[in-house]
Amino acid sequence: MPTDKDRIIVVGAGPVGLTAALALGRRGIPTVLLAAEPELVMELRGSTFHPPTLDLLDEFAVVPRMIEVGLKAPTWQFRDRETGPVATFDLALLAGDTNHPYRVQCEQWKLMRFLEAELRKLPGADIRFGHEVTGVTQHESGVTVTARTANGPVEIAGRYAVAADGARSAVRRSLNVEFEGFTYPELFLIASTDFKFENTLTDIAYVNYIADPNEWLVLLRVPELWRVLVPAPENASKEEMLSEPYLQAVLNRVVKRDEPYRIAHRSLYPVHQRVAKSFRHGRVVLAGDAAHINNPLGGMGMNGGIQDAFNLADKFKAIFAGADDILLDRYDRQRRTVAVEAVQQQTHRNQQVISERDPATRQKALDAMRRTAADKVTAREYMLRSSMIASLRRAAEIA
Repeated sequence: MPTDKDRIIVVGAGPVGLTAALALGRRGIPTVLLAAEPELVMELRGSTFHPPTLDLLDEFAVVPRMIEVGLKAPTWQFRDRETGPVATFDLALLAGDTNHPYRVQCEQWKLMRFLEAELRKLPGADIRFGHEVTGVTQHESGVTVTARTANGPVEIAGRYAVAADGARSAVRRSLNVEFEGFTYPELFLIASTDFKFENTLTDIAYVNYIADPNEWLVLLRVPELWRVLVPAPENASKEEMLSEPYLQAVLNRVVKRDEPYRIAHRSLYPVHQRVAKSFRHGRVVLAGDAAHINNPLGGMGMNGGIQDAFNLADKFKAIFAGADDILLDRYDRQRRTVAVEAVQQQTHRNQQVISERDPATRQKALDAMRRTAADKVTAREYMLRSSMIASLRRAAEIA
C-alpha cells in the first residue's frame, strides 16, 4: 500500500499547481497540494487561454464550462492608436492544427475553481490550505517540505516535489536557483472597467495590442469587464498611478466621455523576463512562474505553466511505472528551451512592436505585421508561434 513517501508534493494552488495535482492524480500518482492562502485566490490576473492549452485541458472536460463562463475569441488584433486596425489574425486558420481554433477569455480563478472541484473527486485527494512553504530538503529517496501553519511549523514528506509557487517561489529560493533575466524599466498599470468599449470602437476584437509611441496599450475583454493595460514610469508614485484622477485620464485617452468610468479593479506591478537556470534540481522540479516569468503581452505565462504541468505529469507517470527519473532532465530541456526560445522572445517582440517610438522603425514593423496577416500562409505560421502550438511541438522534438 502506498505511503506518504510515495506521493508528490505540489507547492502552490494557482492554475499550474492545480493542473499538476489533477493531472498527476488522474495518472494514479498520489499528491498533496500545499497552498499558503486559506482558500483559492480570486485574482483577475491571467485570462487568455490559447488553443493548445485548451487541447490539453480537454482531458479534464472543463473547456465547455470555461467557454460558458468566459468568451470565445476567434480573432485578435494589432492596432495603431490613431488609425485603427493594422492586422487582424483569424484563428480559424489553425483549424487543422488544434481542436480549438480560438482563444478563450476566462479569468484564471474560474478555471481554478473547476480544477479544484475535479481534484476533490479523486480518491484520497489531499489539499492543504494555510500551508506557507518555507523550504525543501532532499535525500536519496525523497524530499521533505517545511511549511508554516496556524498551528506551527510542519514537515511533509514525499518522493518528489513540484514547485508551482509563483515568481517569488520559496522553493526556488531555498534551492538557491538563479533566476536569470531582466526587469523592464517601466511598470505595467491595469484598470478594469465595465464600460463597453466595443460600442464606440466598433471594429475591435476581444484582444487588442495597440501601438502608440507615447502610450501603447492592451485592450482585453473578459466577460463582465474590459481590462486596459498601459505603461507607467518606473519611479512613479504608486498612490498617484492608482488614484482615481490618474486612471480616469488613462481611460479617457482610450475613449473620451463626459461621465466618469466605473473602475472595478486596478493594479500596478513590475514586469520581468526571467528563466530559472535549471528547472530540475534533484527530486525537485520547477513549473510555471516559479520557473519562468515574462511580460503579459501575448498571454503566454499561465499557458506555458499549464503546459509545464502536463509535460511533468506524463514524465512522472513513466517514472512511477519504473522509468529512470532522468526523464526529469528531459523535462528541463524541453520546457526551459521553449521558455527561452519561444515565450521570452515572442512576448518581448510584442512589446517592441507596440512601443516603438522611432516613426520609420514603427511604420516598418506595423507594415510587416499588416503583410503577415494579409497572407493566409504567413498568418498561419505567425499564429502557430503566437498561439504556442509551435513551441509545444518544438518541446516534443527535444530528446
